Amino acid sequence: MGLFDKMKEPVFLKESSEAEMQLEKLSELEPLLNPEGQAKIRQDIKCLEYGIAGEKNIAFELKNSHMPMYILHDIYLECGDLSAQIDYLVFTRKICFVIECKNLYGDIEINNTGDFVRTIEIGGKKKKEGIYSPITQNQRHLELMKKVKVDKKNNILTKFMLERYFDDFYKSVVVLANPKTVLNAKYAKKEVKEKVIRTDQLVSYIKEMYKQSKESGESDERLLSWANSYLELHKEVEKNYINKYDSYKIGENLLKPIEAEAVTEAAVAISAGSIEDSEIFQELKAYRLMKSREEKIKPYYIYNDNQLKDLIIKMPRKKEELTSVAGFGEAKVNKYGDDILKILGKY
Repeated sequence: MGLFDKMKEPVFLKESSEAEMQLEKLSELEPLLNPEGQAKIRQDIKCLEYGIAGEKNIAFELKNSHMPMYILHDIYLECGDLSAQIDYLVFTRKICFVIECKNLYGDIEINNTGDFVRTIEIGGKKKKEGIYSPITQNQRHLELMKKVKVDKKNNILTKFMLERYFDDFYKSVVVLANPKTVLNAKYAKKEVKEKVIRTDQLVSYIKEMYKQSKESGESDERLLSWANSYLELHKEVEKNYINKYDSYKIGENLLKPIEAEAVTEAAVAISAGSIEDSEIFQELKAYRLMKSREEKIKPYYIYNDNQLKDLIIKMPRKKEELTSVAGFGEAKVNKYGDDILKILGKY
């Protein structure tokens, strides 16, 4: 560690995620699907939102750790036929923490053989099911990280040293991001227990592992170089998230209002292509921006432009009618419904 190192706080070198882009695309597509398609896509959107919320909880903890560290979010690595999507890489001066975020629902038990068993309640009856071990999943991520680095070295001695000491510098940890998840690991082996923690334990876990490490700390310059060495390996992979919904598409101009007589001036403006210039569009857009800044989230999390147009076409007057608008579930209606209905009531 350098004498004149100035880094004191965490820094995100990559904060965006593929899940956020996928959510945006699905939210834009939802109003263009028939009722069956909307039901399917809403379920997918709900799962995505859960996952994103879990990762945001981790980001919040890391940002408030007050430790010098570089953070990479949602890194995709490839080596030959192998690939890995890594939720977080956290580079401290001594250790890189490879974090697998799991926003699991139900009660999770880890038995003495390391198996993960989930218990969920359906219709008043409890059902147990095995789930793929996130520890095994994350270990494969580490193995690929090692392979990528080793394959890039030409010197035999350097390759040997990297393989020999890799585990001293890279630690796997699975973070359960759902605060409602009940974890029972009393029969799990110690080495398994140590790799599964809750979100609110993450920072203390990192600090404790850092304290226990006997490695010398890296300087600001070398720490940044270490983190960048993996950022440079990240590959942007284009994935088509919407092909599976092609059979449910009805076209943008076939959206039906709640009542036949509810074809408003705003709806006419949409068909004329001037909706974005209308007062109601601009007011709803301004409200979206204001709330997103208050909550420190992206505006499209509240509603995107296609959902905004669907909102104007249907012109709901009651909260129950709001749920028929694309992207508006019960939670969103309860949170923003009164404000939105107040705006719509002016037109």
